[in-house]
Amino acid sequence: MAIEVFNRYEGKYLLDDTAFEKVQNILYDYMELDEYNKKTNSFYTISNIYYDTFDNQLIRHSLSKPKYKEKLRMRAYGVPSLEDKVYLEIKKKVNRLVNKRRTKLILTEAYKFAETGKKPEYKAYMNKQVLNEIEYLLKKHILMPKLYLAYDRKAYFGINNRDLRITFDTNIRSRRTDLRLELGDYGERLLDDGIWLMEVKAEKSIPLWLSKMLSEHKIFRTSFSKYGTEYKKTIMRKKMEGAEEDCWMQYLIPQLAQHYPLKVRC
Repeated sequence: MAIEVFNRYEGKYLLDDTAFEKVQNILYDYMELDEYNKKTNSFYTISNIYYDTFDNQLIRHSLSKPKYKEKLRMRAYGVPSLEDKVYLEIKKKVNRLVNKRRTKLILTEAYKFAETGKKPEYKAYMNKQVLNEIEYLLKKHILMPKLYLAYDRKAYFGINNRDLRITFDTNIRSRRTDLRLELGDYGERLLDDGIWLMEVKAEKSIPLWLSKMLSEHKIFRTSFSKYGTEYKKTIMRKKMEGAEEDCWMQYLIPQLAQHYPLKVRC
């Protein structure tokens, strides 16, 4: 059974092609490829729908660097059909400790649950506790699909430490239209070519060899959020394009959102 509850610390790093190759060469001595990568002998694609309030409360709160933040997203591997199973998951972060809780759902079930806030009838492939937690979150916030975001991933697990996981994401792409997983994984590129997002994930401290590698190659941790980066780019683009206020105000001013209908889209 796939793991559905995670508690771990995460560090993020942005690498160029040269640093990426150097790091990979070192990892081969300590880590092995994820099963998904072994099966395809290549990258695998992760696609997500991020949910937020009309006035983007969750991502705005996240970007303010709070001690606690949470988000809801729907995740699939590749492009699913409406009958395929996907994950609906809550991701919470307290300081640097990340807690991720998810449940499998058929894609149509996931859409209906997120839209109505009503749990689907329980089935064996679902996680009952996580269903309850998502139901509570949907009662606390009026959420709607806000962003499609996909990327290609290569992932490694520690050979002698399965709690250690390192991932490399490339070709990060997003869109704010066609917010359905089954409609394909196209979108606008988020980062320049030749830039890689490396994430180090561990339940405890990272091993000495990894700390030494990062130090020797002058690879420093950075604060980077895929959703947050896309959100900030969207704000800047709307301003540069001279968008009408009722189009982009939802990104900035929560007090005014209640006076505008939810059908407003940018």
